[in-house]
Amino acid sequence: MAIEVGTEAPDFELKDNHGRTVRLAGFRGEKNVLLFFYPFAFTGVCTGELRELRDDLPAFVNDDTQLLAVSNDSIHTLRVFGEQEGLDFPLLSDFWKHGEVSRAYGVFDEEKGCAVRGTFVIDKAGVVRWSVVNALPDARNADAYRKALAAL
Repeated sequence: MAIEVGTEAPDFELKDNHGRTVRLAGFRGEKNVLLFFYPFAFTGVCTGELRELRDDLPAFVNDDTQLLAVSNDSIHTLRVFGEQEGLDFPLLSDFWKHGEVSRAYGVFDEEKGCAVRGTFVIDKAGVVRWSVVNALPDARNADAYRKALAAL
């Protein structure tokens, strides 16, 4: 079960595709966060979803909002994926301890060994204000993120 809207978002610290440490609490009081879990780099639906975010990046990375995309891939895989796709936002690796952050948010599929498609809008106070969780084959609608962020 994914964490519920209205609860405090579990803090985490992960490495991005460039080896930099990113901590959710680092955005508290500064920016809203669009936390975007996806199964794996280089897969069709994931690539399409991330390209859609890339193509409208100012809506998701700006003075008020930070996009953080999380998968269970290694930072090395994410680096190549990010470079190949021109993804200019943090791709965070929940590789080790495998799926720890995905589990904390209730979006880890134990059978498949990866995150399902969960998205959480977290406000500046660190509270989850909106979420959606889709099954592995079902792409999400970025318009829904825009609306959820605009409502903050």
